[in-house]
Amino acid sequence: MIKNMQNNTLFEKLGKKGTDFLGSKYPIIGGAMASISTHELVSALANAGVMPFLAAGFGNPEQLKDEIQKTKQLTQNPFGVNVIVIHPQLNELVEVCIAEKISHVTLAAGAPPADIITKLKDAGIKILAFAPTLMLARRLIKMGVDALIVEGTESGGHIGSVATTVLMQEIIPNVDVPVFVAGGIGTGRMIATALLFGAAGCQMGTTFCALAETPVHENWKKAYYRAAARNAVQTVQMSDTFPIIPVRSLQNKAHQDFRNFQRQVIADYEAGNIELEDARLKIEGFWTGGLRRAIMDGDTETGSVMAGQIVGLVDEEKTADQCVSELVTEAEKTLQEMKEKLE
Repeated sequence: MIKNMQNNTLFEKLGKKGTDFLGSKYPIIGGAMASISTHELVSALANAGVMPFLAAGFGNPEQLKDEIQKTKQLTQNPFGVNVIVIHPQLNELVEVCIAEKISHVTLAAGAPPADIITKLKDAGIKILAFAPTLMLARRLIKMGVDALIVEGTESGGHIGSVATTVLMQEIIPNVDVPVFVAGGIGTGRMIATALLFGAAGCQMGTTFCALAETPVHENWKKAYYRAAARNAVQTVQMSDTFPIIPVRSLQNKAHQDFRNFQRQVIADYEAGNIELEDARLKIEGFWTGGLRRAIMDGDTETGSVMAGQIVGLVDEEKTADQCVSELVTEAEKTLQEMKEKLE
C-alpha cells in the first residue's frame, strides 16, 4: 500500500478524499444545469472521469427515470442526480433515485426536508447539499448531509452574494465532511489551489456548458466562445418591495427588457392596477422559458444564457475527454511546480 501511494501523483493524493467519496476517477463534479445536464453530457463527463449530476429540477419522475436509464446505456461509470427540494414531486423523484440505485444525490435550492434525508440515507445514497454560510453548513451536517458544496457568486445561474474564496475560508477549516468548491473554477491551476486549501474537490458547470457533447444550440456555444468574464452579469433588482433571486447570465437584450418590465409592473402596482402578490408573481415569471429559448432555439438575445464569470476562459469547442484531460494535466503540473519551489 505504501509503495502504491508513493507512485501516485500529487493530484491523486490530494484528491483522494474527493474520489473516495464520489467514486469517480477525478475529484471533479459536473454540476447539474437545467436542460443541459441530460444523458448526453452526463455520460460524456462520466466517461471522462468526472462525477456528473443529472438535472432533475425541471422534469417529472418519468422523465428522470428515462434520463437515468439512457445515461446507464452510455456509461458504466458513476453519476448522480440533482434534486430541487421545492419540486412539487420531490418524494417521487427521490423514489426514482432509490429504485434506479443512484449512488449520490445533490439536494439544492433550499434546506432539505429531514424525512427526505432519512429516506435517502436509509437507501444507502450519499447526500450533498449547498452551504452558503457556515451556520447552514453545520445545520446540514447535523441533519445528516454527507458532503457540502460551497458555491460563490462568480458562478452561473442562481447565485448568492459571497465570493468563492471567502466561502472557502469560512467553511472548509470548520467542518469535518468533504467540501467541494464551486464558482469561478475553470482551470487545473484553480483545482490544485482548492485541493491545497483543503477542499475535497471542485464542482464545475460553465466550463462544461459548451463542450462538443453538450445538447445546446450552436448560437449558445458561439455566445460562450466570444464572451469575456465581465459579460456574465447578474440580474438587477429594481425595488426592495419586489425582491428577485439574482441570476448570472450573459449580458443581452433580455437584461434591459427585465429592468424595463420591473419598472412597468411596479408602476402598475403603485397606480393600484395590480395587487402586490400578483405583481411579484408577474416579475418572477419574466424569465419563464428564457433558458430553454436560449439552449434549444438559439435565442441568445431575449433568452437567458446562464454563465459564470469563468466563461471568459471558454473560447473553443472541446470534447469532454479533451477538456477533463487538460484540467487534470494542468492541476498535476501546478502541484509539482509548487512542490519543487518548496524543496
